[in-house]
Amino acid sequence: MEPQSDTPPIAHVEFKAIVLLVLITTLVCGFLLYVMYARGVFESTQRLVLVADDSEGVLVGMDLTFSGFPIGRVQRIELAPDGKARILIDVPRKDAHWLRTSSVFTMERGMVGETHIRAFTGLFTDPPLPEDSVRTVLRGDTSAEIPHLVAAARTLLDNLGTMTGTDSSLNTSLGNMQTATARLSGRYGLLGGALGSDDNARKLITTLDSANALLAKADQRVFGQRGVMDDAQATIIQLNAVLGDARASLKKVDAVLAEAQAVGANARMATNDLGVLRAEVDASLRKVTNLVEEINRKWPFARDTELKLP
Repeated sequence: MEPQSDTPPIAHVEFKAIVLLVLITTLVCGFLLYVMYARGVFESTQRLVLVADDSEGVLVGMDLTFSGFPIGRVQRIELAPDGKARILIDVPRKDAHWLRTSSVFTMERGMVGETHIRAFTGLFTDPPLPEDSVRTVLRGDTSAEIPHLVAAARTLLDNLGTMTGTDSSLNTSLGNMQTATARLSGRYGLLGGALGSDDNARKLITTLDSANALLAKADQRVFGQRGVMDDAQATIIQLNAVLGDARASLKKVDAVLAEAQAVGANARMATNDLGVLRAEVDASLRKVTNLVEEINRKWPFARDTELKLP
């Protein structure tokens, strides 16, 4: 005989199992719907196509970020007929206003880490980006830039070695600068550096001193007391006096001639007077000649001057 169980049978077991299955299925479906909603499956989106040389590092579901915030998601990756990669991105319409016709898209791949697709907008006054727009994505591949950086660094080191060599132009210039600095610190300072040596500077200073002494002596000889200028001034005063005498004598001649023309009978007497006046005029002219010769003798700047008298 089988032993009898004291546990009473559960009523409506099948019904309760069905209810439990339905509840679990509902929870799973609700969770999936929530996840899909959270992922923006049911949002209204617009399509954006980015064209790149290759799609290495790009995965479906990757975010398109703007200022660090996701505004789009990669839905599909295609190979275009021209061999380029087409990255199809869905952008929710509520975030589409961040993208403008002047926006720039970049795909950055670091040495360590994931690939990032970023959008940059500088002018928000530009028109919004139309739906199904096709834009070229700019690559920022760090690993691809390493060979260029190494080549640039090598060129820089070669140039630096050339610049710092023993026979380089920079080394020669530094040597010349050191020589010029040594000259500037010499006895004659800047003058010695400009003329090349202290000996040349000393010769120039000696020449200048001699020229200054000569000028001082010439100034004393010409403009000093009892100098040439004083003698010339005294001689000019005497010349003015002699010329005054000559002018008075000529006036007498004019008067005598007028008298001779008016009185014909006294012509012989006028002739005698003219002889006397002529003698006076000759004496005045001789005085003028002597004064001119004296001026030519004392005045050092007009030795060859010739004074022609009537």
